[in-house]
Amino acid sequence: MRIAQIAPLMESVPPRLYGGTERVVHDLTEALVDLGHEVTLFASGDSITRAELVACTREGLRHAARVKDPLPHYMLMLDRVRTRASAFDILHFHTDVLHFPLFNDQPHRTVTTLHGRQDLPDLAALYRGFPGMPLVAVSEHQRAPIPDANVVATVHHGLPKDLFAPTYEPRGGYLAFVGRMSPEKGPLAAIQLARELGLPLRMAARIDKSDESYFREVVRPEITYDGGIEFVGEISDRDKARFIGEAQALLFPVDRSEPFGLVMIEAMACATPLLAFHVGSVPEVIEDGITGRLVDAFEEALLALPEVIALDRRRIRARFEARFTAERMASDYLEIYRALGRAARLPAPAHLEALWPPPAVPVRPGEVHAR
Repeated sequence: MRIAQIAPLMESVPPRLYGGTERVVHDLTEALVDLGHEVTLFASGDSITRAELVACTREGLRHAARVKDPLPHYMLMLDRVRTRASAFDILHFHTDVLHFPLFNDQPHRTVTTLHGRQDLPDLAALYRGFPGMPLVAVSEHQRAPIPDANVVATVHHGLPKDLFAPTYEPRGGYLAFVGRMSPEKGPLAAIQLARELGLPLRMAARIDKSDESYFREVVRPEITYDGGIEFVGEISDRDKARFIGEAQALLFPVDRSEPFGLVMIEAMACATPLLAFHVGSVPEVIEDGITGRLVDAFEEALLALPEVIALDRRRIRARFEARFTAERMASDYLEIYRALGRAARLPAPAHLEALWPPPAVPVRPGEVHAR
């Protein structure tokens, strides 16, 4: 198939450091190339890929000092996609919903992965206004607030099998926290857990501009106060394998509707068990008692951590390979692309009816994909 992947422009593909969506786009793109498809990636010019790269900016906009407003750059990229659209069998967008007005006349040739929260009040009206645009959710939890949207399937993220080598005998003796340094990610809860348990905590996190005051005024004083807490900043994939792999466990104390949480499967790839709160998509990703423990309260987390550390790390890695590889993710998307292609060959409005029921994505133990 001739496939266009349209990526966000804020980071390179893959990202230099933190960038969950860009990481997913990269892994999907490379997996599709491995499967023999002709893939074109619309992304920033500092991206690295074996697909054809269409450079839509010189570098990721987050690192471009002169860029104040990313919207003009996205408009220019979408115009380039529109110009070349006829050359592709499918246009796969990862750029939120900016493209909807441009491609509303040919929805069956597009698919849009929803990477963010969908429990925002204005989205229902948007999806009612564009009822034909096919959407893919990254978790069943994410799609729950938009039951009337045209969500044709759920596809969990995946990672290349060889991206992170598993560590079966960790020697770090610490707990790990990886993510953004923002309130909803739970850095304070991670610090409090480590402190109560008397274990060192190492924190690798990005600090967005919007979170600088939170880190400076709320989190940093806690780190300064306790010598057992270490903040190492952002880390690359090369460093992440060792950082997560050598940890006794990874803490994922999010307190909001997390659409997916890529770090959970990164931990599984490293064979590192997880301790997480039972919120959002977490129960879809972590198998309680196998790849980690799910808890509902802080006190329960304190009691559960010894069980987490004792989990079989080889079994954790095996569950990653069974459920969350990039090859599986690419295969799931290919089924969706093909179903959309079959629908496109039908006369309107039959092409929309052909997408209901939506294309079936293989169901694995503990997973539900298609609506």
